[in-house]
Amino acid sequence: MQRYLRNLDWILIMAVAALMAIGLILIFSATHGGGYGWMMKRQALFMLAGVILMGVSLTVDYKQLERIAAPLYLFMVLLLLGVMLFGHAQMGAQRWLRLGPLAFQPSEFCKGFMIVCLAAFLNGRSYRLLDFTDYWQPVLFTLVPFLLVMRQPDLGTALVFGAITLSMFLMCGFKMRWLALCGLVGCLSLPAVWHFLKEYQRNRLRVFLNPELDPFGAGYHVIQSKIAIGSGMLLGKGWLQGTQSQLNFLPENHTDFIFAVAGEEFGFLGSLIIIALYLIIIWRGLSIALNAEDDFGTLLAVGITGMFLFHVVVNIGMTAGIMPVTGVPLPFVSYGASSLTINLLLVGLLLNINLQREQLQF
Repeated sequence: MQRYLRNLDWILIMAVAALMAIGLILIFSATHGGGYGWMMKRQALFMLAGVILMGVSLTVDYKQLERIAAPLYLFMVLLLLGVMLFGHAQMGAQRWLRLGPLAFQPSEFCKGFMIVCLAAFLNGRSYRLLDFTDYWQPVLFTLVPFLLVMRQPDLGTALVFGAITLSMFLMCGFKMRWLALCGLVGCLSLPAVWHFLKEYQRNRLRVFLNPELDPFGAGYHVIQSKIAIGSGMLLGKGWLQGTQSQLNFLPENHTDFIFAVAGEEFGFLGSLIIIALYLIIIWRGLSIALNAEDDFGTLLAVGITGMFLFHVVVNIGMTAGIMPVTGVPLPFVSYGASSLTINLLLVGLLLNINLQREQLQF
């Protein structure tokens, strides 16, 4: 048991624990004034459940996941089809399924499923991915769940699927000139993509370029978020002292825009600490990927790290007004049981990959 505990990546564990503690503090600050203090307690409860699941995941050899990748992919597709057919609509999007009194967002869990399934798919074909045209099968493999998520519509999660796929492709040898070519094709196809976007998604892109275009509508979130972050200055206004968050000027301040609460109450230095904790997680994830004992473990770790990196960059970017609003939560900090649970399970998978390597060396 002592050897088992000694081989755990405690740097990664402590960084995640620190972010979850900060998340509880910020969720309480964002919700206590409106009579929603129970949200912090609920988040803490799901944190405990997630940590238990993470501990259980360490007892299973991650290599076993490759054997169930095919049925897991089928389950993922059926789950997303279930959302499309029987999902619960909320705020103009059909993304939730109900099980009695509980509602959960299957697309959050599908991020983890996609990492496992795509890693298994690429692991058996990576030696054949030598030319640009060799990647059409993996692209089709990810396209099915991507389109089902877009149908909800959930552009944020669909983009996360893209980030996971790209990170694994790069690990398999996808060349930068091919990436540049894809970027060029993407830019040229923007007029066609614009046609398929929902009106609220188009508005988000419009106000990204000019938030003042609709200051009391689509641009309101970004404007209030920038005010909150800017007013925090160097040291912040202090916990529970932020005007934008405490007076409810800042919408979604406990979920997508929780980083703005941190910027207002903890200031630039507090925000910098949060970013540093995420950089530690990215560093440890890449280290585990590069030192994994097999290609499957490397692909898993790269996919997980790529997902976390994308979430952090996009969420902080949108709260600062330098990226469009896409509804991507801040890992371990934003309120949300589905996101928190899958993120902790993925951290458990990273620890598992590292643990297997340490035990093999021993």
